[in-house]
Amino acid sequence: MYSGGRVKSQYTFYNHPQLIRGGKEYFAKVSELIASAAATIQLQVYIFEEDQTGNLVAAQLIDAAGRGIQVQVLLDGYASRKLTQAFRNRLRDAGVKLRFFEPLFKGSNFYFGRRLHHKILVADGTSALVGGINISDRYNDLPGEPAWLDWSILVEGDAAFELYKLCNLFYAKKSEDQVTLETKDLVQHMDSNLHCPIRIRRNDWVMNLNQISASYMEMFKHAQQEIIIMSSYFIPSNFFRINIIKCLKRGVRIRLILAGTSDVGISKYAERYLYSWAIRHGIEIHEYKNNILHGKVAVCDARMVTIGSYNVNDISALASIELNMDVEDSLFAETVHKTLSKIIDQECKRVNPVSTQTTYGPIERLMQWVAYETFRFVFFLFTFYFTRSKKNKKTHIML
Repeated sequence: MYSGGRVKSQYTFYNHPQLIRGGKEYFAKVSELIASAAATIQLQVYIFEEDQTGNLVAAQLIDAAGRGIQVQVLLDGYASRKLTQAFRNRLRDAGVKLRFFEPLFKGSNFYFGRRLHHKILVADGTSALVGGINISDRYNDLPGEPAWLDWSILVEGDAAFELYKLCNLFYAKKSEDQVTLETKDLVQHMDSNLHCPIRIRRNDWVMNLNQISASYMEMFKHAQQEIIIMSSYFIPSNFFRINIIKCLKRGVRIRLILAGTSDVGISKYAERYLYSWAIRHGIEIHEYKNNILHGKVAVCDARMVTIGSYNVNDISALASIELNMDVEDSLFAETVHKTLSKIIDQECKRVNPVSTQTTYGPIERLMQWVAYETFRFVFFLFTFYFTRSKKNKKTHIML
């Protein structure tokens, strides 16, 4: 077992994890969990779009509510704001408990960069999906339109029950708004010998939570051989870079899987501005070439994995509300390591260390610098107006 000086009380141990790739595999699992739920379904997601995929998931939620299942849905008030009133009413009229997290400029904290970036689905407090996948056609495999590359972890066991409690915490302003489970609903039919340490990690600067960032720092501090990081918008802070360099100086190999083509063009330019720094210090950069990369996962020494909604940049670290799962299990970590290594070998193009300085001319380099500085300025705007909680208390949800 990976030993990084972690606080074991933060972990649950009776768990079974499974890596789920985005697209057809993910949405098949979503359908399975919703269809098989016996008591409760909780969905929290950043983007829910009223397209083919969104309407399919909505229909499944409506069907579940019609079977008497308690269905609780929390969407980000900015990213999901385009849902029509008719769509919202259809869910609510069917018995789905639907709310939006802090609509723009209406939150209890005037902090418009603070968005709910969770991507969670929990069924009966026993099974859960956590990752970076939104409810939208872009994340699904449709005819002639392959899904963006993304990941989720299917967790069965105690960690799923902790997610059930967390979803209630975020959704419910009053106890009657919660979905409830009875003891009989939590009976699990798994091998009683299962032992897989998993912990929930959250980042929410307003609520004084910096756990996912801390998980990365632990990786850099305790890694012995290799770290692979996949991040769709990789623009690390100075503090993050300092810790990467310390890790590299100990002889640890670091490989990055980054987007070749990004859905946010300015982010890609800003990333490439940092390529010279990364390669100068010995970091290997591999650009995914098949489609848009949206995944957020890291594996350390093929022993420990963190996976979820967190990107390696200051927006995830200090603005958005993020959620990851840390898995400290060699079998799962080896699966993730092999999967990412295969993607590097078969679906990526390595950024050539020798030609980096000649690939981009002066104008291109200027554009990269402008993008990097613009990104930093946008981050400043996202975090300028805020009220930080003096203590870790319940998150406020507003209709």
